[in-house]
Amino acid sequence: MFVDHSSINRWAIGFLPLLEKVFRRHKRPVGVSWRMDETYIKVKGAWKYLYRAVDKEGKTVDFLLTARRDKAAALRFFEKAVNASGAPEKVTLDKSGANKAAMDEINARGETPVIVRQVKYLNNIVEQDHRAVKRITKPMLNFKSFRSASNVLAGIELMHMIRKGQIMLQGCSELSFAEQFYALSGKIRPV
Repeated sequence: MFVDHSSINRWAIGFLPLLEKVFRRHKRPVGVSWRMDETYIKVKGAWKYLYRAVDKEGKTVDFLLTARRDKAAALRFFEKAVNASGAPEKVTLDKSGANKAAMDEINARGETPVIVRQVKYLNNIVEQDHRAVKRITKPMLNFKSFRSASNVLAGIELMHMIRKGQIMLQGCSELSFAEQFYALSGKIRPV
């Protein structure tokens, strides 16, 4: 049987968001001390920004691909992460002014203040975690659209979280990573 790589690409773009949605229902809880940072991804020849957060154990909290690197993007990312994983006690950032401004706004309107630390070297966990994503995206020679980049990055992050043991399904600890992925895909309900 022969399947063209463009068919697989279309399937990935169509099905990876569904798999990510299912995974979020079966994701293990993360810690309350987060490291937040962004990295660059090339889409249609222009740099876009992949915001990511991990807890102090290195488990992925959340991710978001944005067109801009500003306060609004950082705020959108942090709100998405909090909605999915609950509010952290501490967030460690690099020296990015946009991320700090977003955290200051969240603290100004929030009931529970979040301790914000801007210590460059405490963020090494998330910096090293970017490498797993970069290692896979670099040989791809850019994404052709923002939507395809967002969907494929969701799949890359999904596999990265499965490798980290962040899936919580009955009997998954005995399964290989590929078998965990297949078990997760079996949870998709037809529309």
